[in-house]
Amino acid sequence: MNGFSENMDRPRTGLNRRQWLKGLGSGCAGIALASLLHRDALASTSAWSPPTGISHFTPRAKNVIWLFMNGGVSHMESFDPKPMLNKYAGKTIAETPFADVQDPEKLAIERLRVPDANGNQRNEIYPLQCGFRKHGNSGIEVSDWFPHIAEHVDKMAFVRSMWTTDSNHGAQTQFHSGRHMNDGTFPNLGAWVHYGLGTLNENLPQFISMGRRPEWNTRDGHYLGPSHDAVSLQVDPQNPLDYANPEIPFSPAAQSIGRDLTRQLNQMRRDEFPDDPAVEARIRSYELAWRMQSAIPELFDFSEETQATQRMYGIENETSRPFGMKLLAARRFIEKGVRFIQIQHGGGGAGQWDAHGGLKKRHSASAFEVDQPIGGLLEDLSRRGLLDETLVVFATEFGRTPGSQNSDGRDHHIFGFSVWMAGGGLKQGIVHGATDELGFHAIENRHYVTDIHATILRQLGLDSRKLELPSHKRLEIDHGEPILDIIA
Repeated sequence: MNGFSENMDRPRTGLNRRQWLKGLGSGCAGIALASLLHRDALASTSAWSPPTGISHFTPRAKNVIWLFMNGGVSHMESFDPKPMLNKYAGKTIAETPFADVQDPEKLAIERLRVPDANGNQRNEIYPLQCGFRKHGNSGIEVSDWFPHIAEHVDKMAFVRSMWTTDSNHGAQTQFHSGRHMNDGTFPNLGAWVHYGLGTLNENLPQFISMGRRPEWNTRDGHYLGPSHDAVSLQVDPQNPLDYANPEIPFSPAAQSIGRDLTRQLNQMRRDEFPDDPAVEARIRSYELAWRMQSAIPELFDFSEETQATQRMYGIENETSRPFGMKLLAARRFIEKGVRFIQIQHGGGGAGQWDAHGGLKKRHSASAFEVDQPIGGLLEDLSRRGLLDETLVVFATEFGRTPGSQNSDGRDHHIFGFSVWMAGGGLKQGIVHGATDELGFHAIENRHYVTDIHATILRQLGLDSRKLELPSHKRLEIDHGEPILDIIA
């Protein structure tokens, strides 16, 4: 085997990557190679890699299930109720006692406004589109659109004081990486976890992505190298992984011959170049690829799951089935030792949760797709004793404005929004931080998005400052600070 270019895009054979993968008896060999080269730093632009499996802190969690709602969930119609919106509905913010929230000195960027029919700029306050009720012993209020999630508020830590800076949907990338798209490309949280921690299962990738991703947010490792990109999977036992099946059928005997031949050829190169560290990595990668071929489809086969479990995830319902299947698969991957599972909902374009108009219809429909699956996941993890070691994160790129844009929807809003987390050694049944009476500004215990990253890394036993590459010094805001008030 002739080796690979540094960026792993093309083997030195003259074939492009697609042709090379299809020509193998097992197409997942290329994916597996990236997973294994992670430990050798062969696919990275840096020659330095930290020891894997290290702990900077005593870890409280082993795994992360990262649920991301693309488009911008309205914090006011989900987890941060603002009854003042009903009281002042139809008035501009300037016509209320809260006019000072628009003081330019309080705004990081100019807020978008839509002129009314007379050409005047009016951003009328839009009333809440759903009801709220208190739940659990903690009495935390949750939107009526999320009844199944609401059943688990006593397991959750809500952060109602998030802020970010990208006012368009590049904020999806910003929430994952911590940096504005105008700054360039940077590794995301899953890539850093993959970079810093060793494997828990030699048969499976340690960083998995499920669900459609927007075109500007399809990579993960960036300067850490493509070996730290997530392995993208589909919930389909017949075709879970791109290039996992050969272009033409191969019998088990033929596949075994191909594997043995590959091993012999690589062994010959190792004998010829004993100081080439890529050879051993390739041998291990092909063997992992074979193991993945059986391990991954089995985890997408839900036939051994009880009907009660499948109902709990909403799989019997056509609307909630797609997301429910991803979350049930996530639980099965967690049981097998996959560290970081990134699940996107409503990806593509601006995102399904983007509700400039028709907010009630769009948000209630989107909530119906995810609410029962998420509630089922929390219940299932808890019953199996897995929630203590698994961090479940519910996030979105920004919130939505108190104003209506002269329509029945809300605009993007970066000054205050909500995230919640559960499990993994966090406090339970608490609310941290607050926005003002209209939900405009985060005013109490404000947190930039990388504070979520820092909290997750700490619970996994990692300090991002000790993961820096010497050639890529990071800004202080890249690291964030753990939210100690929500850590048990």
